[in-house]
Amino acid sequence: MQPMTDICILTPEPGYEENWQGTGDEYLRLFGKQLAFRCWADVGDLGGFSLVLPLIAWGYQRHPAKWFACLDAWEDAGVRFANPVATLRWNTDKDYLFDLEAAGVPIVPTRETHCLCLDDLEAARAAFGSEQLVVKPAISGGADGTYCLEVDDAIPFAVLEREMLIQPLMPAIASEGEFSLFYFGGVFSHAILKKPTSGDFRVQEQFGGREVGISPPVDAQALSRRALAAVDQPPLYARVDMVRDGDGQFRLMELELIEPSLFLGHAKDGGRAFADSVLAII
Repeated sequence: MQPMTDICILTPEPGYEENWQGTGDEYLRLFGKQLAFRCWADVGDLGGFSLVLPLIAWGYQRHPAKWFACLDAWEDAGVRFANPVATLRWNTDKDYLFDLEAAGVPIVPTRETHCLCLDDLEAARAAFGSEQLVVKPAISGGADGTYCLEVDDAIPFAVLEREMLIQPLMPAIASEGEFSLFYFGGVFSHAILKKPTSGDFRVQEQFGGREVGISPPVDAQALSRRALAAVDQPPLYARVDMVRDGDGQFRLMELELIEPSLFLGHAKDGGRAFADSVLAII
C-alpha cells in the first residue's frame, strides 16, 4: 500500500505528441519520492494518494466525454484533488468565462455558438467592430482547434458547425503580449509576459511563442484577485491569463485551473511556494 503522504500528478495518454518528461522532472525536483505519475485516462485506483493534481493531463480536451466520466468517477470515489473536482468540471468548458463576466470580471469580448457558420462570424464582426476574429472550441487546450479568421477566410472544416467561442483578435497580443500571473494558495508567486512569433497570434511555445519574467502591473494583479474571488472554492493553484484592450484596460483571457504550465523557472523561489502550498494541505 502506498504511504498516505504520496502525491499523484496525472499525465497524458501514451502517444501524445508533446513530451511531458521535462515538466515531470521539474515536479520531481520539488516533491521527490513522494510523487507518482499516472495517465489520466487509465489511472487505476487513486485511493492510496493523499492528493492528486492533473497538472500534466494534456490532451484531455480531445476526449471530453471520457474526461467528464473520469471526473464523475473520481468525485464518487472521494479522491482528493488539489483543485476540487467541481472546480475542474466547471473550468473544463470555457463558457465559465460568462460566469466570471456575470460576477463583474472584465473578459475579452466573447460570443458562443453551438454550430459555427458564416452568419455567426458576420454577427460577431458587427458586435465587436473587428474584422479579425479568433475562434476556439469551448473545450480546448494548447490552442487546439484555434484559428484567426479574416473577412474572406473560409471556416476551417475541423471547426465548421461545431460549438465554438468567437472573440475579436486583441491587437495587444502582437504589440505587447499576453500576461500570465500565478497564484498558489491564493498568494501571488510570479508573472510572465508571453509573446507570439511574428505573424502569429498564438503564444504557446510549440508555435514559436516566447516568454519573459516580469513584475506585473498593479491593475493586472487587481484583475487576478477579482477572477479568483469569483471561483466558488478557492483554487490551490491558478494561472490567470490576460491582455490589454484598446483602452489599455486588462481583460481576462483564461483562468487556468486544470493543467496550466506553471513556468516555475520564472519564480524567484524556483517553485518552493507551490510545493509548500501542496504539502501544507496534505
